[in-house]
Amino acid sequence: MGPVSAVLLGSEDVAWFRDERSMPAAARGAAAALARRIGLGDQRAAEVALAVSEAATNLCRHAVDGALLLRVVRTATDAGLEFVTVDAGPGMADVSRALTDGVSSASTLGIGLGAISRLADTFDVHSLPGRGTVLAARFWTRKAAAAARVAGEPVVAGLTRAISGEEVCGDAWAARSVAAPGGGPGVAGGGGVARGSLSWAALAGVDAPAAPRAASVREERGAVEDCDALLLMFCDGLGHGPLAARASRAAVDAFHASRATRPDAVLMDIHRALSAGRGGAVAVVSIGLSAGRVLFCGVGNVSTFVLDPATGGRRSLPSAPGIVGHHLPSLRTVEQDLPAGSAVVMHSDGLTERWRPADLPGLLGHIPLVAAGQLLREAGVRRDDAGVLVARGAW
Repeated sequence: MGPVSAVLLGSEDVAWFRDERSMPAAARGAAAALARRIGLGDQRAAEVALAVSEAATNLCRHAVDGALLLRVVRTATDAGLEFVTVDAGPGMADVSRALTDGVSSASTLGIGLGAISRLADTFDVHSLPGRGTVLAARFWTRKAAAAARVAGEPVVAGLTRAISGEEVCGDAWAARSVAAPGGGPGVAGGGGVARGSLSWAALAGVDAPAAPRAASVREERGAVEDCDALLLMFCDGLGHGPLAARASRAAVDAFHASRATRPDAVLMDIHRALSAGRGGAVAVVSIGLSAGRVLFCGVGNVSTFVLDPATGGRRSLPSAPGIVGHHLPSLRTVEQDLPAGSAVVMHSDGLTERWRPADLPGLLGHIPLVAAGQLLREAGVRRDDAGVLVARGAW
């Protein structure tokens, strides 16, 4: 297998909205303001607001434990808006019928999921009857949408959600490429996207709402071509709240600054960067696109799995005990085969390990963002920060 093309997007989870009466109006207003702020224009912002309002109203009227997340996504030159909805049931027995014109939930705006799918530049939904539904929609400007169609779907996506009562999440993730020979530096997209946390006020031009939870930033870096490997990093900052978020932010910064390409060497760079703060649990994966191998090194309670569609099972990549930044054990890199069509999943202990691929039929047939949402729905807990990353591409 030679070098392959892969797409990475910068992303930030801006705000979660929970299932309550005020959610449709709050989410609609926030989505419209955010869309205008990032330059989508008045017409596109109105379309985003309409889609968000329909999705949020459906959650309130018909779902159990529904939540909606607003996200900003970025390439080197453009910004877009995504929303993700997650609920715990009842699920849809016939998704294709729900996408048919004229089929809509009672007491909504009546445009239905089909119209949301047409308004969005990217749309995906995965529903498990009796368990729950995850829906994702992405919106660009018309020009940026054309470029996104040419580039293809991002191969890495993740979600974070703060513990109940906190405004920021201590979990964070990042991804970058290792370029093919002659392909330039090993930073995805050539480092064209500026880094740094974007606050609600900076993004939307309004005060942050009280109910939603703001989440930490994850960054990839734009479109990648002809890369030999993808490097993934997940950090669970020790504890919760702003200090844990600061630790995970430092891990993201150190990951991007590192010139290393082997997981153990990257982890050592992150260890040095976290020594002045709380520290955390960190895992680094190298997906060898050319070699068809996975290299892994982890310390602490970050769970990492390779999902094999051929067997329907998962293989665990074990981490060593310790705290990155403070108590680092002897680092050991684990190497395994990368099955064709497989996915890599990384998550904090804000998700239990009791989930099974067999309980989530069709999971790998959906985009990584929806797969991450389905895992968060299935295994996420409220008593801890929760974060999950899914990587799946044409390897």
